[in-house]
Amino acid sequence: MALAADLLCEPDSTVASVARRVGHSSPFALGAAFKRVRGGSPQQYRERARR
Repeated sequence: MALAADLLCEPDSTVASVARRVGHSSPFALGAAFKRVRGGSPQQYRERARR
């Protein structure tokens, strides 16, 4: 999840591209795992990181 979090902060990355790069089968699978570990969705994380 640390790698996924780092990749989500890259301006050109999408949740789908991050999911593929970290080995998840879909953006939904990444979202579920990310929420379980980080307490929020990838999109929520990205918004918080940009502030």
